[in-house]
Parts: sequence; C-alpha cells; structure tokens
Amino acid sequence: MKHADVRALEAVSDLIENLRRRSDLVEKRLGIFYTKGRAFLHFHKDPTGLFADLREGGEWQRFPVNDPDVDRTLAEASRRRT
Repeated sequence: MKHADVRALEAVSDLIENLRRRSDLVEKRLGIFYTKGRAFLHFHKDPTGLFADLREGGEWQRFPVNDPDVDRTLAEASRRRT
C-alpha cells in the first residue's frame, strides 16, 4: 500500500504538526516519522479513508485517522510507544 500524498495529509495537518514538535521523532519524508533511527509512524490512504501505521515492537498497528477523537488516540499511543 502506498503512503499518503500531500493532499491526503492535509486532512491531518494538526496531528502532523503535533508530531513534528516532538523531539523524539524525526520526519524523514512528509508524514513518515522515525525514532531512534527506525521507522515509527506513517500514513496511508485507501478507499475507506486515511490510516496511520504505528510500530509497536516489531508489529505495525493501524489507526483510522478520520476524526479528531481517533487522532487523539493515535497521539496518546505514539507517546506510550517511544
């Protein structure tokens, strides 16, 4: 599945701006964040909406990011996993 493009990421610009403010994350490409040199969080768009994949250990967990409540859930989960 292809990563979300600029246009898709505009829908979650506040979430991305909050991630950019974190000192433990590095945005190597638009919407693709790393921590400790390892891929940590990125976004995908498919016909059902926009999703964020968050690394938990060796596995990726998928979060729909189509409303503000889910965005907060993703932000909280990302803080717990770094």
